Amino acid sequence: MTDKENKSLFDELEDITTEKRNPESKNIDRLTTSDILKIINAEDHKVPSAVAKEIPYIAQAVELIIKGFKNGGRLLYFGAGTSGRIGILDASECPPTFGTHYKLIQGHIAGGKKAMFKAQEGAEDFEENGAKEIIAAKVNSKDVICGIAASRRTPYVIGAINKAKELGAATIYITCNPRNQFDLKNVDVAVCADVGPEVIMGSTRMKSGTAQKLILNMITTTAMIRMGKVYDNMMIDLHITNKKLSERSKRTLMAITGISYKEAEIFLEKSGGHVKTALVMILAGVSSKEAKNRLKSSDGFVREAIIHN
Repeated sequence: MTDKENKSLFDELEDITTEKRNPESKNIDRLTTSDILKIINAEDHKVPSAVAKEIPYIAQAVELIIKGFKNGGRLLYFGAGTSGRIGILDASECPPTFGTHYKLIQGHIAGGKKAMFKAQEGAEDFEENGAKEIIAAKVNSKDVICGIAASRRTPYVIGAINKAKELGAATIYITCNPRNQFDLKNVDVAVCADVGPEVIMGSTRMKSGTAQKLILNMITTTAMIRMGKVYDNMMIDLHITNKKLSERSKRTLMAITGISYKEAEIFLEKSGGHVKTALVMILAGVSSKEAKNRLKSSDGFVREAIIHN
């Protein structure tokens, strides 16, 4: 970067809330271990309230995502550093939790897969890197692109958002700076959880990272509930890929229907290991084939499948 560009970036960072010094943690290097932990904990308590203020915007984001899913689109996260890793974490947890295809929700990080384990700091500095990944992912107008950047200014993320909008995709931006600092250009929904300055200046893996994790949890969990992946407050569309998930599936069938452990085993076997199908079989008293037909007709919603005529 030229001296002029460096000065411009310096001035920009000066105005960003997440880059400011936190008055509550001054002289933290002189405190005892216990007092340091108390300050960190007190600051962490501010995160949920900051996220709560953004619920109207988070709700808009969820509706965009549901619309995208129903139209055959995907949800793709783009972030750098901590933000990118949180996006990948959320995406990777959806298939075993909700039975989604691994391509439906994807996480992209500046610097690629190696950046998950070792920082690739320079990779985030170029908008073209984000734009190239949008093209490589074959983004189209059915997709929803979610940029994640605590500072709101990460070039990689901005490049991804701009290219996605150019291709007709819906766009969401998650940042941890105030809304009045945010340029809404090419963004359909902005979620701006203003968590304030970090305990350690600029260490956005702390409060900002926590806020981003909470928001992504809310977004995908709510979208999956609205897509029929949950019955009451239980996961019913999970993939049985290990012993823990096998036992959880049996517990779910037993809790909802009142059947025995052995009966749960039998119904899971008859359903091909699919909890939703087993539930409809039990609660509607139908065969596995009929249960699957009913679920198809009800767009995967168990309650509708049970009362289906």
